Formats: sequence, structure tokens, C-alpha cells
Amino acid sequence: MSVWAAILAGGSGTRFWPLSTSERPKQLLPLAGDRPLLVQAVERLRGLVGPERVLILTGPYLVDQAASVLPQLPLRHILAEPRAASTAPALVWAAQWIAQQDPDAQMLSLHADWAVGDDDAFRAAATRALATAAQLDVLVTVGVKPSRNETGYGYIVPGKPLGQARRVQRFVEKPTPARAAQLRRRGALWNTGLFAWGVERFLAEAKAHARELRRGWPALAAGDVPGFFAAVEAVAVDVAVLERTKQLAVVAGAFRWDDIGSWDALLRIRTPDAKGNVVIGNVTLGDDVRRSVIWTEGEHLAVLGVEDMIVVRANGHTLVMPTGGAERLKGLVQRL
Repeated sequence: MSVWAAILAGGSGTRFWPLSTSERPKQLLPLAGDRPLLVQAVERLRGLVGPERVLILTGPYLVDQAASVLPQLPLRHILAEPRAASTAPALVWAAQWIAQQDPDAQMLSLHADWAVGDDDAFRAAATRALATAAQLDVLVTVGVKPSRNETGYGYIVPGKPLGQARRVQRFVEKPTPARAAQLRRRGALWNTGLFAWGVERFLAEAKAHARELRRGWPALAAGDVPGFFAAVEAVAVDVAVLERTKQLAVVAGAFRWDDIGSWDALLRIRTPDAKGNVVIGNVTLGDDVRRSVIWTEGEHLAVLGVEDMIVVRANGHTLVMPTGGAERLKGLVQRL
């Protein structure tokens, strides 16, 4: 039984402005190391899924950039979504595409914008998820033990044992700080968004439960991908399928995982200096700079007397804001 991977790599480029843009969103940036996140996502699959079985799902405006950083992938494996409609339509299209080539295939779904602390442990968890999906004919999500009371992530409450996995009792999305602390005490896991399933099982569950996609199925069956995306509602696969199906299990992963959603994340995923700063580029710091992210592309940047700040110079723009200001940055970029 062959294994394919679908990597979700869309994005509008707002969260890491001014470094990111709509033409160069975060998955094409070296945020977690010296290579773009998208390249790291493909390399993370080495030994588990070869490049000949990797699909990239992205926007039409990013196909050329994705192809340039991933020359090992066949160009036809970079799928341009006709419309940004969240993850359920994209993964249904990917599963249908794979099923047409390889009807008995299994499929991993992952995102291009993750930081993973241990690639070997990631592959081990993915392997367990694939084995569970094949043995029990279920959809499988991979969860990890939370490291903090994060309110921006989804949580999985595990239920009864199911082989080497457990049933999913329920999902909890973006809890309050108090609720997040309670969930951690009770053994809930972060929902990483790493999924495993047989393509035929996933398509069957999507047809049965994803009512937001119902009007698009005839077009997809006829090979009319633009028609499919035009007919469906934008909806996440978690909402449309995983929260509704009874054929679902969770496998616990033992790797450090971070959804790189804001500049603050760099303070967690990169190694800071002695004063807690993450510094990238041609930068001169004063002795009184602490717990800050300082990033510049090309131009020299000198910073004095700041604590808990984000300072970025890129693409002719400068951003200065306190840490914890991700939501305000999104509003600012929309106005710009």
C-alpha cells in the first residue's frame, strides 16, 4: 500500500509582514532555520514519502515559487487551488487526485508552516497514524502534549483506547486561558493538523458529513476542479469532517510542534542569545535589548533600549511593535 502526502501551502502573507507578502508568504521564508518552511516540510517526509508522491496545494500565484524551491517534485504535483476555500475542499481535491492515480493509497495531510523539534519522532508518529488508519479503516489525527496554556490552538480530548491509538472524545477550539489549563491537566492534546487516512475512506466520510461541499461533488466527479471550488463553501476539514465522523482516532506524537503563526513564535522556535533575543541579519544591539525579535534583510539595523519587542526591516518597510500584538498587526496590514 503506497503512501502519499498532501502539503497545504496557501497563505496571504499578512502574519509576518513586512518580511512576508502575498507573493512570498511565510511558507517560502526561512523562519525556522536556513531553508524555507515549505522545503523543510518536504524534507521532513524523507524516508516516509518520496518526492514522487508529494502534492503541494497552494494558490495560483505561488506555483512558480514553490516549483523553484522544490525542483525534485514533478511540476504537475503542485496543485493550484482556483479559490482559497480553507482545508476541506483542498484535501478532498487532493484525495480525489491521488485516488485516480492510486485508489488503494494512504494519505498524510500536513501544513507547510510548522516548526518541528524532532523529525524522527514526527515520522514515527506519522507511521503509527498510517498503521492505525490502515488497520482500523479510520481517519487519524496526531496530537502532541501541550507545552503551555495556548489559547490559539485546537485541543483534542482523547477517549477510549483503540489499538495503539485512542478514540477522539471531542475537540475544543481556542479555549480561554483557564480552560486551556484545565484541558492540559486532564491530558488533552494539541491538534497538530497532521492527519492520516486511506483516500477512499476519507472521500467516503467527506461525502457523508461535509454538507458544505455537497453542491461541488458533481463537478469534481466530472473533473471540473474550478467548478468544484466555485460551488463549495469555505470550510476547514476539522469542522466539515473530523468533528462529525464517528470513524476517528488520535495518535499521540512525542515531538515538539509549533504552528508558526506570528513573529512571537520565533522566540520559541529559534535559539535566543543570552538576553533572550532572536536576531537575524545585519544588526547591532545595545546591551539593554531583551526578549525581542530583531530581523532585517539587507539594510543595517541598530536597536537600543527595547524589551519584549518585534523590530523588522524588510521590503522597504519597518515594523515596530510589542510582542503579543499579532492580531493588531493583521488589522494594520489590512489597512495598508
